[in-house]
Amino acid sequence: MQINGMWPGAIDAAQGSIVVKAPVADVYKRWLAFEDYPKFITAIKQVRKLDANHFSASLAFNGKQHETTLEMMLRVPERRLAWRTLADRHAPDHLAAGVVTFAPRPDQSTCITLKLTSSFGGAVSYRVDKYLHNFKRLVEGKLNVQALTA
Repeated sequence: MQINGMWPGAIDAAQGSIVVKAPVADVYKRWLAFEDYPKFITAIKQVRKLDANHFSASLAFNGKQHETTLEMMLRVPERRLAWRTLADRHAPDHLAAGVVTFAPRPDQSTCITLKLTSSFGGAVSYRVDKYLHNFKRLVEGKLNVQALTA
């Protein structure tokens, strides 16, 4: 039986890229500022660092609140980050994973590519595009409340 157009446990995936007018070191450092995630990843409402590689996150999808633990699985400075959610008793069937890559460009800008896989439902391709555009506005100093809710 489908729920909201998806099969329970179904995985949706998407990829998107954007160029940010900032050097790769600055862009990478800003992406590592986990406390800023709610500013550009609108599904994340709050993030709390647990240790060097684990974070507690409050998420909102399709009108429902979810609590999850995020695990940073890979860090290649100024090149790549990979993370996943860890299954727990509260949401054993809700899983997500992502990889973000940073490619320096000759004009001191950075091309960011985000790959996101999620079983939380919703239009993952739309979310990837929205998150990248929000991040670009945040880094380039153009982020405002209206951009987050648009």
